[in-house]
Amino acid sequence: MIDQVKIGIFLKSLRKEKGKTQEEIAEIFGVSSRSVSRWENGKTMPDLTILVDLSDYYDVDIKEIIYGERKNEEMEQDTKETVLKIVDYANEQKKRAIIRAIILFVLEIMCGVLTLGLTVIVLQSECQISAVFAVIPMIITFAFSVMLIMNAKAYIRDVQSCQKK
Repeated sequence: MIDQVKIGIFLKSLRKEKGKTQEEIAEIFGVSSRSVSRWENGKTMPDLTILVDLSDYYDVDIKEIIYGERKNEEMEQDTKETVLKIVDYANEQKKRAIIRAIILFVLEIMCGVLTLGLTVIVLQSECQISAVFAVIPMIITFAFSVMLIMNAKAYIRDVQSCQKK
């Protein structure tokens, strides 16, 4: 909710910083001195186009006028540090997800090769070797595939939850 009184006090302080009277500001912006008085008393708000012109004239961000106060440098630094920490955290999560994916992929390939090798041995064997020797690595390969997919989904979920914050 916009606090018109706070904005008015801020506009008055900006005007005084410039060393201008209400009449001079009224003349600069093509309004009556009564309008400027009402802005500064929090009775009314300047039109949006005048707000933009006021922010240019006083060399402040329009957000500062809307909030009725100057940006806090300490708050900006805290925000910047928080964003950098979030970026570091996201990069660390990404590295971990990539490392897990590489490990799972290598294990999946190794199990796939083992499955093929054991299948060939079972098929070429003159002895009665159970097909279980080939099926077990195939099941393990499938398990690694599922874990790889779960890893990707977990990473996507982490990224999405960071974006919502």
